[in-house]
Formats: sequence, structure tokens, C-alpha cells
Amino acid sequence: MAKKSFPLSKVYRLLEPGPVVLVTTTRNGKANIMTMSWQTMLEFEPPLVGCVISNRNYSFDSLTATKECVINIPTVELAKKVVGVGNCSGRRVDKFRKFNLTPMAAAYVQAPLVDECYANLECKVVDGKMVDKYNLFILEVVKAWIDPAQKHPQTIHHQGRGVFAVDGETIRLPSKMK
Repeated sequence: MAKKSFPLSKVYRLLEPGPVVLVTTTRNGKANIMTMSWQTMLEFEPPLVGCVISNRNYSFDSLTATKECVINIPTVELAKKVVGVGNCSGRRVDKFRKFNLTPMAAAYVQAPLVDECYANLECKVVDGKMVDKYNLFILEVVKAWIDPAQKHPQTIHHQGRGVFAVDGETIRLPSKMK
């Protein structure tokens, strides 16, 4: 099989680590939502998540100031709203209102949960040493919520330029992990 060169600017399309999520923040009484697909698990217990948020993004300033957020995990049914949230700025738009999403109070952070999402992870920034250089926040999940009514949630995964993969078939293979 012959391989061909692949543009470095598109490598992210091959390595997207997880589902597209909605990150909520609150600053000065104003809640905001941003779409994010650049996050990855770093540790199991306590659960640590690394995420990249551009310093040009409105949510960057909120997360830097408050050091807390909620990672909300939507399913494919919310895909159009997720893309819509990502295509506008919270500087000018109340995204909860515009996209008819429901904010719910969190237990440990000021940022709201998005009720329509399958799962919600309340997070606090535990390491900001790489924020200035890489826009990389290390978050600790301090509370996790899940909707038990959604038995087989299908998440969406960004592949670039408006293309998304949807979680599909699940397989089980032998594993020695507990």
C-alpha cells in the first residue's frame, strides 16, 4: 500500500481525542457556553482533564479569572445547537437563550450545567502553569452527573471543517483492566 503525505495543518483531524463538549463558565453573573473538542483525560483518580481554550476565546478570560467550569457532554441530538454555539461569541450573544438550552445549578462551581446534555462534569483548574504558553488548562473533575434515562448516548467527534463522526457500534473484548 502506498502512503501519501498529509498536511500538518490537518493532523488534528486524525487525533481528536474525545467527544465535542460544551464548556460553561460564569463571570460577573453572566453565564456563557463554548463548544470545545480539544480535551483529553490525564488521570483517573482524581479525574484530571487537560483542555485547550484559545486566549482569543471569550470563555478563556472567564476560566482564567474564576478557575472553574462545567464540561457538558451532548449527544448527537444536540449536534446542530453545538455547532451553532461554536459559531458565535458569548461577548455578544446569550447562548442559553439563543439556542434554547437550560442552565441548571451546579453543586460545587458557579458555572451552570446544561440540562439537555447527557453528562456534566463540574471542574476546577488545578494547574495553570501551561496556560500562558499553550492555552492548556488542567482541570480536576469535582462532581460528575449523568442522565440515567439515556441508555446508549451517541456523542459527536469533530473531524474538521464541519465534519463529525457519531459514536456507533460498541464491542466488548477481553480485558485485564478492572
